[in-house]
Amino acid sequence: MTETQEVRDPELPGRLLAAERDALVPLLRARPDADFALPSAGCPGWTVRDVLAHCSAALTRVVENRFEAGVFSPESNERDIAERAGWTNARIVDELERGMTEAAAVIAGADGWLDVIALGEWVHAGDVREVLGAPGAYAGAGLPDALTLLARITRQKEHVPLHADLDDLDEPLRFGAVAAGGPPARYIGDAATLVRLYAGRPLNGASYELAGAREEELNIFG
Repeated sequence: MTETQEVRDPELPGRLLAAERDALVPLLRARPDADFALPSAGCPGWTVRDVLAHCSAALTRVVENRFEAGVFSPESNERDIAERAGWTNARIVDELERGMTEAAAVIAGADGWLDVIALGEWVHAGDVREVLGAPGAYAGAGLPDALTLLARITRQKEHVPLHADLDDLDEPLRFGAVAAGGPPARYIGDAATLVRLYAGRPLNGASYELAGAREEELNIFG
C-alpha cells in the first residue's frame, strides 16, 4: 500500500505543469480557431477558449502575486475571461505557455498553498484534450505526479478516506484522511476515471467500482 506522501516535493507542481505544457501547447497551436469555440463538457457554459483564458489568467496571477479578495471565485474567473475577450486565440496560448513555465518557481516557494492550482491546471488541460479528441485526457505523462499531488491535497483537506486499486499501477494508493472507526472507501478502476471523480468531471460511461462513498463526496473542486 502506497501512503500519501507527507513530505512535500516543491518541484512536483512545476513538473506537472511542464509535462502538460509540452503536450498541450503544440496541440493548441496546430488547431484551427473554430476548435476554440467548442463547448467544454468539463466546464459547462465555457468554451475551450474560456477554459484556456481562465487557466492562463490564473497562472499570470500566480506569477504576478495578484490575489485580491474573491480571487478564483466564479465571478473573478468570469472577469478574467472577459478581460481577454479581445485577444486572439494565439495570444491566450502564448500567455498560457508563459504561465505554465514561470509559475513553477512561485508555486515551489509557496509552502504548498498554491499546489492545488497546478493540479487544477492539469485537470483543465484534460478538459481541453477531451473536447479536441486528443489522447491523454486526465492521464498522460503527468499522471504519476498528479496522483501524488491529489493524494497529498486530499489528505490535507481531510477528505473522504479512500483505498484505490488502480488498473494503471501495481501498488494501491490511499487518498484522503486516515480512516477512523471503519474501513476506507474502496475504488477499483483506472486512474483517469478516479481523477474525473475527484474533479467532478463527466465519466462518459467509464467502468469502475466505488464502495463506501458517493461519487459527489469525492469532488475536491465542488
